[in-house]
Amino acid sequence: MPGLPLQTDAFVLSKRPPADTFQTFNVFSAEHGALLILQRLPKKSAATTVALDLFDEASLFLESSNQGRTWFVKETRLVTRHADLGRSYETLVAASALASLVVRNPVHEESRLAVALLLRTAFTALATGARPDIVYFKSLYCFARDEGYPLKQHWFPQLTDPDRQAVAPLLNLPLSLQTEPASVVLHLQRGLEDYLRRHTDILLD
Repeated sequence: MPGLPLQTDAFVLSKRPPADTFQTFNVFSAEHGALLILQRLPKKSAATTVALDLFDEASLFLESSNQGRTWFVKETRLVTRHADLGRSYETLVAASALASLVVRNPVHEESRLAVALLLRTAFTALATGARPDIVYFKSLYCFARDEGYPLKQHWFPQLTDPDRQAVAPLLNLPLSLQTEPASVVLHLQRGLEDYLRRHTDILLD
């Protein structure tokens, strides 16, 4: 019986240690959400095989023999590889935190496209040198907002006046114009995380 085929573009969000001849990944697709995929480890003679890596955006040709619980990679075309995400510890931590956030939380179907755009925007910003702390804070806010939580109506009004004055430019100004001290960004991030733990179903840990 032939396997179930699937073609989709997806972001590689987690990578497990290889087992036998396969590498396992969690990926996220705007069309299909979270997918568990397995890619056969390339042989040395197969130099043309594209081995997936963390934070890649790739066009995948997949096949499943168990009704879509797991997918085997038949063919891969790399769309974007953000090799520069590993250039600093802080950048890698921010990219990994965002990827883990998406892996950990089921994304509603109507929010998948927004989350895919968020991943592309954030990974690109981090790869081009934007401040990791601000990119992650903005991404966390956008993820919760796009999942339907009323942050502007409920979280924002609870902030102190100084925090509201700091949050507005962080969320609205281009990254290149951001000058908020790292201590302020961390304070606001922790406050947002505390709110999300108390008032939403988003899993942060």
